[in-house]
Amino acid sequence: MYTSMMVRMECFGMRLADTGLTQQEIKRKVKTYMIETYERYDFIAERAEGMYLYDPEGNAYLDFYGGIAVNNAGNVNPKVVAAVRDQVGDIMHTFNYPYTIPQALLAEKVCESIAMDKIFFQNSGTEANEAAIKLARKYGTDHYGDRKYSIISATNSFHGRTFGSMAATGQPGTANQKGYGEMTPGFVYATFNDLEDFTAKVDDTTIAIMLEAVQGEGGVHPATQEFLTGIRKLCDDRGLLLILDEVQTGWGRTGALMAYQRYGIIPDIVTMAKGLGGGVPIGAMCASNDVAAAFAPGTHGSTFGGSPLCTAAALAEITEIIDRKLPENAKVMGEYCLKAAATLPHIKEVRGMGLLIGIEFDASVDAVQIKHEALRRGLLTTAIGNSIIRVVPPLVVTVFHIDQAIAILRDSLIAVMDADDADTDAVTG
Repeated sequence: MYTSMMVRMECFGMRLADTGLTQQEIKRKVKTYMIETYERYDFIAERAEGMYLYDPEGNAYLDFYGGIAVNNAGNVNPKVVAAVRDQVGDIMHTFNYPYTIPQALLAEKVCESIAMDKIFFQNSGTEANEAAIKLARKYGTDHYGDRKYSIISATNSFHGRTFGSMAATGQPGTANQKGYGEMTPGFVYATFNDLEDFTAKVDDTTIAIMLEAVQGEGGVHPATQEFLTGIRKLCDDRGLLLILDEVQTGWGRTGALMAYQRYGIIPDIVTMAKGLGGGVPIGAMCASNDVAAAFAPGTHGSTFGGSPLCTAAALAEITEIIDRKLPENAKVMGEYCLKAAATLPHIKEVRGMGLLIGIEFDASVDAVQIKHEALRRGLLTTAIGNSIIRVVPPLVVTVFHIDQAIAILRDSLIAVMDADDADTDAVTG
């Protein structure tokens, strides 16, 4: 029975042709059974490789969203795939009571690569940020008493969708926070890149400052050198912890393994996810020895965090990122992409760091329309708000891919603007 079951499982594919269903039937199942909070692209992503996704008909889509800054070493990286396949045959999951080899090796690789002391594995970016919030608050109350627990974060920041990280997100009144009742207490917002405002918000209850080095969801705004250096000094002078959220910026995205390395500072706590796993869900929080000691047995935990399967994949992913010098490629290609994007019409500003880039158009352009027109032409991007296209391709991107993407964006922009002009003429005529 066991053998026949294994044979049946091996023969059960997940390509459209294997299911006997049509594309419309797959889409209908999603609409019928799933709680949909996403604006779906109107195609089925059946497979992927390198810089491309493919639909069931074999049409290629140039990937300039990278699973939203996840597939840093390329879609379906062969070494990550091999690591997953090997690990699945040994052990996929156990709780964190026995030692496991991939977890130990990944812990060493991460800490040694980014100059941190300790790591705690989670399953996602928001969980990593929850762990950071808990650790900072626990450290504060352990060392200074029960009132030392508040955290200052930045306006327009984004730290996740669970209640602690949602409260840390500096977007009051938006869909991120609206309709959920009172936010978790203990968070204060200050203006990003405004050192004076952050300094003014520190009081006797403050234990930490929590920041993104580049605000991704907030419109792709990098921190200035003066600001981030000043925040580090402020924390040192006032006995505060500096938490850096590198969920989107980490693992080569900005031109260094961690964005903070480009600024020449080291945080007390740093969080990561997305690019860490190469497509497998994993998050982590790193901290200095002194701060990490606040987590004693029973104070925090995770059933799936740091599973053998996910840590094996992550070890392969970050080894690829380091060995292939992908942060260096991100820096060079990012500079090229910034210059190329600046040649597009109707540009208000192009900004970013490495391969985390925001292309902001003037008020006459609807970025969501541009995104969908680009999709029809075979380019995958994301739109932020009404006016910004965000570019976050895999770090294996080349000049050829960037030239192709910019050409598609240019054609898409022209098509959208011509259609709008035609609609205006029809109304006025």
